[in-house]
Amino acid sequence: MGILRADRLSGLGGANAINGSVHFPNDGATGTGNFLRVDRKDNSDFNLSKNDFTIEFWFNSENVGSTLHPVTFAASTVSASSDVAFYARFNGGVVNFNCFEGNNTIGACSTGSVNAYTWYHVAYVRSGSTFTIYLDGTSAATASSAEAVNFDAGWNLNIGSAYTNTYHYNGFLSNLRIVNGTALYTSNFTVPNRLEAVENTVLLCCQSPGNVLQEASGKSIHLVRTSATGSSDTSNGPAHASRFVPDVGEDYGTTFVDNTKFDTLSYMVPPGGTTAQSNRGRGVFGGGYTTVPSGAAVKRIYYIQIDSMGTSAEFGDTNKAAAWGQGGCSSSTRGLFTGGTNPTNLDTIDYITIATTSNALDFGDLNVQHGYTASCSNNTRGLTGGGRGGSPTARLAQIDYNTIATLGNGQDFGDLTQSRMGLGAVASSTRAVFTGGNGSPADPSTVYNIIDYVEFATTANATDFGDMTDEHTYHGSCSSSTRGIIYGGVTSYGPTVTTNIIEYITIASTGNGTDFGDVRDDGEHAHGTSNSIRGVFAGGVNPYRNSIDFITITTTGNGVDWGDLPDSSGSYAYAAGLSDSHGGIS
Repeated sequence: MGILRADRLSGLGGANAINGSVHFPNDGATGTGNFLRVDRKDNSDFNLSKNDFTIEFWFNSENVGSTLHPVTFAASTVSASSDVAFYARFNGGVVNFNCFEGNNTIGACSTGSVNAYTWYHVAYVRSGSTFTIYLDGTSAATASSAEAVNFDAGWNLNIGSAYTNTYHYNGFLSNLRIVNGTALYTSNFTVPNRLEAVENTVLLCCQSPGNVLQEASGKSIHLVRTSATGSSDTSNGPAHASRFVPDVGEDYGTTFVDNTKFDTLSYMVPPGGTTAQSNRGRGVFGGGYTTVPSGAAVKRIYYIQIDSMGTSAEFGDTNKAAAWGQGGCSSSTRGLFTGGTNPTNLDTIDYITIATTSNALDFGDLNVQHGYTASCSNNTRGLTGGGRGGSPTARLAQIDYNTIATLGNGQDFGDLTQSRMGLGAVASSTRAVFTGGNGSPADPSTVYNIIDYVEFATTANATDFGDMTDEHTYHGSCSSSTRGIIYGGVTSYGPTVTTNIIEYITIASTGNGTDFGDVRDDGEHAHGTSNSIRGVFAGGVNPYRNSIDFITITTTGNGVDWGDLPDSSGSYAYAAGLSDSHGGIS
């Protein structure tokens, strides 16, 4: 038997691999933004003076156009003619910096251009009197000056904003390090993995996948949100820690003492990680029906950080048609919105890259029209099952599938045990389970307690799983890797009766639903998303609302207030939910 080498077990880049970033989203309102601010008591550390220095980070910008998007900013009041010491910015697709000292301006602009939604490493280095911009380890611009670059205690060092709290950066920033006193790079270099606190390090942040305020040298960092007037407060804005990082580092794989090596990513399934790791991820809600404007389908897409609490932020718009009653499914990187109605039932599929913010793009078409449908997925395959077909009374049994990584049309997977619409769907990595729903061509008012399932790997008709504790249609649903959650909904029509019941199933087994707790507000059409620990449910009707609630999937208990949808959304329902960390891929 081989003996494992403990120094080669940590996978991608080992202990030094990049493991987190900070996302600075676009708030969607002119003149507003979110950024990080270093406490003024630490300002003296940023007096660069005539010292050598290195300022470096990875960035993935969602806007590289003509509008300025500073990444770091330091300010000085050295003279009346100038109040700026150092800033790095994107302007028209190039990376540049300016240093001011009195009336002297030192500036450099990179050759070539950078693209949106692409990771780059940038280093700003002063060695003697030479300033150099390195882009991905290659010199991109130089300038020369012997002037000092100082920092005034009356100003702030902002990350993601100008010192005026304007020109906000929009995108991801990872491993920001400032070294005051050392030019770490004096010629072209190989970009390192995760940055460490080397000698003379005065700032090292944006490394944690779970803590936006983490800083390695002990400095205090604040999260700041600005208004359109440029004033600021210290309330928690939506800038947040993220697992989205550049792809750097060596895959050490699994290596034995004789140096026999097996590629971890090819031959091993990585463990689920710690509870803290499992409780991360981004949830996305798309499409739906809102009261702003009154009684209208929308193309809006919103997102949240599942492990935080607060207010969601705008992501973009769906691609083809405003619709409600869509399905949502996803891998760890890509989300699909499938079908829907407006009021004609749709066969469209849109897709997004979950880690970014942007409008959805065309993916393909479903096999048939699916309105009021349900979708779920593992990391490879997405399923869309049931729904309303080509007429108001038509109820579908058909299940379509798509390979999430590959654009194209849906293919026939099989049939549910019962034709129905308004159902839910949950999943593990191997099994998809469809819950509840309503109607049949013969009796469109019927509400079902049906649970049926299929295995992702094999196209086939669904098999009976068991029964829910009560009938549910138009309910929210989500899952961990082991447990599926059924959240509220409607139990009967004529008149409509909503339910506050939350119940759960164990996905790997078969059997009936079990009581979990109560929703915070009775209602229907809440849209659900989840990571491995937490389920989050947004919006709903009867009555209409814009609230967001959550539960801890691994326990039992009642729904808890999470926050609200953006004020601009009004009350919001009938949307699709997905995430990059749900049960099917955890």
